[in-house]
Amino acid sequence: MEIADILTLKHISIDVQVASKKSALEELARLGASDIQSLTPAQAFDSLVSRERLGSTGLGNGIAIPHGRIKRLERTVGAFIRTNEGVDFDSIDGVSVDLFFALFVPLETTDEHLAMLAKLAEVFSNEPLVDELRRSATCEIIHTLLVGPTAQQ
Repeated sequence: MEIADILTLKHISIDVQVASKKSALEELARLGASDIQSLTPAQAFDSLVSRERLGSTGLGNGIAIPHGRIKRLERTVGAFIRTNEGVDFDSIDGVSVDLFFALFVPLETTDEHLAMLAKLAEVFSNEPLVDELRRSATCEIIHTLLVGPTAQQ
């Protein structure tokens, strides 16, 4: 499974105003569930909060990959937001987070879930790509960066 399989243009938002970790998770949940019949914003949010209780998904360098497992979800769904200002996300390096990629996975897909998390961590370790994500003017450019050949390297 590739990022292109889980992230649509509809699930990307930039210049998002959030004031806290909770509001970032709410926005990701709303965005991720926006056109998925088997996923409600409440389910999505609850899954993200449950995972965050185990420890922050803030990777460092202003990046977080919150994720949750959801009963009866039909397929893996991704959502990406870039915030206007970083928010405290209890990241490993203490840096505020401005780039968020949420992953919502069916409860029973453990291997797929772990493989996608590893792929996302690799993509977000590409500093030139991360810099481009921060500078990009449109959701279309961000989508291309995340699903295109650069992201697959």
